Amino acid sequence: MINDRSDHGTGTARVGQVKEVTSLANPIVKDIRALTQKKHRDETRSFMAEGLKLVIDALDLGWKIKTLVYAKAAKGKPQVEQVAAKTVARGGLVLEVNEKVISTITRRDNPQMVVGIFEQRYSPLRDIHPQEGETYVALDRVRDPGNLGTIIRTADAAGASGIILVGETTDPFSLETVRATMGSVFAIPIARANTEDFIRWQRAAGVQVVATHLAGSVDYRTIDYKSKPVVLLMGNEQAGLPVELAREAGALARIPQAGRADSLNLAIATGIMLFEARRHLLSLDGGR
Repeated sequence: MINDRSDHGTGTARVGQVKEVTSLANPIVKDIRALTQKKHRDETRSFMAEGLKLVIDALDLGWKIKTLVYAKAAKGKPQVEQVAAKTVARGGLVLEVNEKVISTITRRDNPQMVVGIFEQRYSPLRDIHPQEGETYVALDRVRDPGNLGTIIRTADAAGASGIILVGETTDPFSLETVRATMGSVFAIPIARANTEDFIRWQRAAGVQVVATHLAGSVDYRTIDYKSKPVVLLMGNEQAGLPVELAREAGALARIPQAGRADSLNLAIATGIMLFEARRHLLSLDGGR
């Protein structure tokens, strides 16, 4: 059932309106639920983000909101009302739903009370011109959404300037990845490229490419991260970096290990590299 408060119950889903939805069979709800499928996200160029804070941050950062969904229990809360007003003002649709609907949308028994549907955003690689003091993370064929989300969150925390996805990677706008970013997906520019385009870009960009590699002979702590903008090039979880990417690196680095484990989780290794590459730019007072 839809109760269209601004259109006298006609049920037409026009933007800039607030609607009450109680049925899982509602076509708008079905469309939102379909965002769990990559095909539908790609076709609609949309994705879902859960939580009031994430929605507020996204709106503050200028992301385009298509639909705001909030549970009846959140109705009347000042911040929810403000977000709803912003959504309507920006031409978005606002849905007030019951707990059953929002649980089904998020696939959680204890869902967030607010969900936003946003337009996907990628930065064209050709428009990225690294400057002094900037650090980028390039990920070759990253497969695990939890790894990708954690890397995006870590890159945000370290003050990196962007993420470059190389080759066929997991979707940065999947529900699992967005959850793992804890909102940083809205703060970190994401670009994507095939291997050939990435190689051409990095050759022309005037950057220092530092790649982690099992055959690396350079201690990651001894590398000069100050003289040029840095691109940290990280390999696939299982296969590592292919030869055509490894040979493009200015340094093949390795993180020394002492225990029985023969490798590190990709997100952990990327975090170690990021904070070392940016150590000279970070301080406890928040300066970069």
